[in-house]
Amino acid sequence: METFTTNYDSPIGTIGITATSEEIIELSFVEQSLPVSADIPEDLKACVKQIDEYFQGLRTKFSLNLKPKGTAFQQRVWRQLEKIPFGKAVSYGEIARSIGRPTACRAVGNANGRNPIPIIIPCHRVIGSNGRLTGYGSGLWRKEWLLKHEKVPFKV
Repeated sequence: METFTTNYDSPIGTIGITATSEEIIELSFVEQSLPVSADIPEDLKACVKQIDEYFQGLRTKFSLNLKPKGTAFQQRVWRQLEKIPFGKAVSYGEIARSIGRPTACRAVGNANGRNPIPIIIPCHRVIGSNGRLTGYGSGLWRKEWLLKHEKVPFKV
């Protein structure tokens, strides 16, 4: 399977984006830009456009073909994350209950932390049950920025 890469310079760091000819498979904050593919497919161009619109405050929902790699449990969690609306936050416990695994809060947290397509699959919208920010693989300061960008209430 051939993959294509490009970068997007966001207000919170450079984002490397990887896709196949038909699906987005990874998005991550990178210290150094990824080598950019010469000819990038339309889905990757659309991803860059939609990410840019998100950061400009023009987009609240993404419409992209996604193919994150993960276990069946992780996939369930990530599909549930996609249902969290812009401007809202939920707890790890709420996600666990919504997938029928009410005692799996830690497992949900682990799946959340392994999300290969953050922002688009909005793992930043998951906070502690006390309303406080909890871990974010790309840095808690980025999670705080994203939640403020979306005007999500939380406790510091």
